[in-house]
Amino acid sequence: MKMAMAMAMASIYLLVVVLLNVNVNGNVSAHNYDDALWKAILFFEGQRSGFLPQDQRLTWRANSALTDGSAYNADLTGGYYDAGDNVKFGFPMAFTTTMLAWSLIEFGDTMPPTHRPNALLALRWATDYLLKTVSHPNRIFVQVGDPISDHNCWERPEDMDTSRTVYAVDAPNPASDVAGETAAALAAASMAFRSSDPAYSETLLRTAVKAFQFADTYRGAYSDNAHIRDGVCPYYCDFDGYQDELLWGAAWLRRATQDENFLDYIQSNGKTLGAEENINEFGWDNKHAGLNVLVSKEFLEGNVASLESYKTSAESFLCTLIPETSSSHIEYTPGGLIYRPGGSNLQHATSIAFLELVYANYLSRTSQTINCGNIYVNAQTLRRLAKKQVDYILGDNPMGMSYMVGYGNKYPQRIHHRGSSLPSIKDHPQFIACKEGSIYFNSTNPNPNVLVGALVGGPGEDDVYGDERADFRKSEPTTYINAPFVGILAYFVANPNP
Repeated sequence: MKMAMAMAMASIYLLVVVLLNVNVNGNVSAHNYDDALWKAILFFEGQRSGFLPQDQRLTWRANSALTDGSAYNADLTGGYYDAGDNVKFGFPMAFTTTMLAWSLIEFGDTMPPTHRPNALLALRWATDYLLKTVSHPNRIFVQVGDPISDHNCWERPEDMDTSRTVYAVDAPNPASDVAGETAAALAAASMAFRSSDPAYSETLLRTAVKAFQFADTYRGAYSDNAHIRDGVCPYYCDFDGYQDELLWGAAWLRRATQDENFLDYIQSNGKTLGAEENINEFGWDNKHAGLNVLVSKEFLEGNVASLESYKTSAESFLCTLIPETSSSHIEYTPGGLIYRPGGSNLQHATSIAFLELVYANYLSRTSQTINCGNIYVNAQTLRRLAKKQVDYILGDNPMGMSYMVGYGNKYPQRIHHRGSSLPSIKDHPQFIACKEGSIYFNSTNPNPNVLVGALVGGPGEDDVYGDERADFRKSEPTTYINAPFVGILAYFVANPNP
């Protein structure tokens, strides 16, 4: 009798396990989060600008943009190309850096020891560059590369002969958005490096304070400067205002330093700088949802009552993500992917899933739930929501396609990326000029160089992805899609079935 009961229980257990791992196509899903994490980090090596190290793993890339900054007698080599072009846009690069650092701070302890050093290297490649951008007193370099001439060419970064225009903002002209995000990035990174490289961590933190002082003293959006606007717009204009970056920078400096002055700043400036406005957005331009989640930690875990409004806004945002709540209003595709119009949609899926996991950690540590009106939401609910986004991206979707290049058996082959789509300089050492690359852009052949780990913009609201190089809104990867995904995958490597 006991044997029969045990066998029956075992059968039920196996059935439950199978049912929990069935995707929307009815196929059994067993994702290798460890492999996906390794690849998500590797992607950043394909975006590197400057002198590449001998241990570069994506060997189809080579040195590029070695004279960046020379017009200002400055060294602005290094950093990352933001996407499939060869421009270094400072605003999204700083946000990418913040998210890589937050990934390590929040989930680095669960990251396998084989991956953590590479994640720190990816972070340092960005922070080394950001330190250069604020190394001159009362000046911040916000971009390198003329996007108009760059976008008129289809050229490998190694061949690049387009204008490497340097865009700098000098006081008293404002750049509160870029400087505030740079302060956030350096402050967050100082925490990520604190145990492994304390001296570097101190340099990052000291520079973060200076960057924030520039941002706060000369208030305004960088794209409001006439000499900057034509270079950054419409690509990375500040569409949502600079105020959120001031609060975001101060919040990260508060977390990194525990300085009461930064706590006072976010307490006293929350209303005037619009902390309770546009709370349902989070990305390279709008920091509100991330700001509220970040600051909520100190209310939930540190009992700082004056920060309750940030916690209220964070939970209001999270409630909108849950279909069963009365306040739900986020759009999902029929297959279950978070969807917002405008292109590069996976940036929303990865950044929102990241915030769900971070807040779930805060709830778990304090044994709390979220009151969403008609239901209470716990940490496990948030983790399951995040997992649905991750699994969709990795292949559990109506197309049966992984949207991470190089992961799984079916993934995008024709991504909108110059270096990936043109023959490598090792295979084709001859110079390929600006318009000579057009034949590769227009080709229907798969890209010759696999940009392993790249997350593309993703499918449309109907879950359809055409795998067309020209459709940049769907087929172009960006650093800020990948950065939060590093933290998400680190969590699921350790907790595959929340």
